[in-house]
Amino acid sequence: MTYSGFLFDLDGTLVDSLPAVERAWSNWGARHGIAADEILSFIHGKQAITSLRHFMAGQTEAAIQAEFRLLEQNEAQDTAGVRALPGAHTLLTTLDRLQIPWAIVTSGSVPVAHARHKAAGLPLPSVFITAEQVVKGKPEPDPYLLGAEKLGLHAEQCVVVEDAPAGILSGLNARCVVIAINAPADTPRLHETLLQLTTLESLVVTPQAQGSFTLTLKG
Repeated sequence: MTYSGFLFDLDGTLVDSLPAVERAWSNWGARHGIAADEILSFIHGKQAITSLRHFMAGQTEAAIQAEFRLLEQNEAQDTAGVRALPGAHTLLTTLDRLQIPWAIVTSGSVPVAHARHKAAGLPLPSVFITAEQVVKGKPEPDPYLLGAEKLGLHAEQCVVVEDAPAGILSGLNARCVVIAINAPADTPRLHETLLQLTTLESLVVTPQAQGSFTLTLKG
């Protein structure tokens, strides 16, 4: 099959930010008496505000928003150890060279997402969807539907690349083709993804007529 554009998640897909994420959320949990394991098993792929509302259920929205601003500031400032994942830079520069449209679609906010993108030294996408631009985040389809729209494409023409269960569900719910990268084995609907990879280095993009492309694997 041929496709027309890529929609990439950021954290865990293009960028290894796990140490920074775990530091920020573990410190937040310690302040609130919540075990790090409980927090880290919930947050991945979701907007930070969604996770805070989950763990701060019963508290006022003002209190939740205050915690969000503090957490956002901490995550944007702490990029120690953030790096591009293997194959990410090569793939994105190849897409630019082939003039294949691509976007980043992340659950992170602008300060956090842009800080990690910059720290990883990745090419800048023409479309950068962040949490501020959607009302309903992953696993709802809205982020990837918006990403496809901003690229001028139908969702069905786009390949979503995701690592987190919430993001994989978001891509599938948007009716995109989904490639799972290092996804947990118990991810819901994982069998519906096109490919399940351990590294972006194995993905080969071949241009076709009228701006479309095909996908194959090395070897």
